[in-house]
Amino acid sequence: MSDLSTSPNGSAPSVPGPGGPAAPAAVPGGAVPVASPPLTPQQAGERARAVIAEIERAVVGKPEALRLVMLGALAGGHVLIEDLPGLGKTLLARSFATTLGLDFRRIQFTPDLLPSDVTGAPFYERGTGEMVFRPGPLFTQLLLADEINRTPPKTQAALLEAMAEGQVSVDGATRRLPDPFLVIATANPIEYEGTYSLPEAQLDRFLLRVRMGYLPTATEAAMLRARIDRAAPEPLLETVAGPAELLAMRAAVERVEVDDDLVEYVIALVDATRHDQQIQVGASPRGGLALIQLARAHAMVEGRDYLTPEDVKALAGPALAHRITLKPELWVRQIEADDVMARLVASVPAPRTLPRAGTR
Repeated sequence: MSDLSTSPNGSAPSVPGPGGPAAPAAVPGGAVPVASPPLTPQQAGERARAVIAEIERAVVGKPEALRLVMLGALAGGHVLIEDLPGLGKTLLARSFATTLGLDFRRIQFTPDLLPSDVTGAPFYERGTGEMVFRPGPLFTQLLLADEINRTPPKTQAALLEAMAEGQVSVDGATRRLPDPFLVIATANPIEYEGTYSLPEAQLDRFLLRVRMGYLPTATEAAMLRARIDRAAPEPLLETVAGPAELLAMRAAVERVEVDDDLVEYVIALVDATRHDQQIQVGASPRGGLALIQLARAHAMVEGRDYLTPEDVKALAGPALAHRITLKPELWVRQIEADDVMARLVASVPAPRTLPRAGTR
């Protein structure tokens, strides 16, 4: 039986059976997010920095990875963490769920996992003689899809509709997922035995890709000492925000101003991936949308309500590198998509944008 883990704060929601209307977005355990007051970009950025600071108590030495995952949550997308085992990917996802007050579930993807193990399936209820839909672990607010490249494409595809549209269609009925809904998927990039590479269509559903890397030796030593001193596996994190506040922070991202020349700059970067000699398949239009939303979230976390070229440059690699396909011969030369994107960012001219009058 595959490992399908849920958070201890509630069971799966009751959902109408096949043929019924689409269920409204619901939170497992019955909690419904209460509307949060509107936030300015500066206020939302301050709250986001508080979330990151709290998570840094558990995930040490990875400020850039934490910031990127936070930007993905603010921009309303899903995150792929691609790195070696044991670097804290699961801890990072669980810490975000705790600090943001999100219901959390984890799916350990294995070769025998079925699509119904992810989405749920109708079951025969002996007491009533009816078929009743039992939601799978996908019906949550933050889903950790652990080692997503270890399950066959059919099961991987079960996530496509959920990630793109926030809903699942099972047995002829469409059912809404909770709002917010965030997928953090992990993948081991060096193991090929018993794995299934994610197809381009699914990679494109991830707003950005994050890599964590090893800790510096001094930081790793401090982490070991902190573990010994607290006499517990992990520090207890506080809930800094909630689902409604995360939605309010996402709404604040939409208030970050973007000048026309920066839109043209994003288009120039995306277009450069389609004509570069080392790239076989360039980024899709979805890549441009992802880049501009992540850059707006980055500006907000920096305390600004306007976009600059530096925001775009900082997110071009995480937003676009996993959306491009390099020519096969580059694998022999050990050239990666991140290297190509760094070169394109350095070569595409950036505009000199000044904030509009009255913008702080």
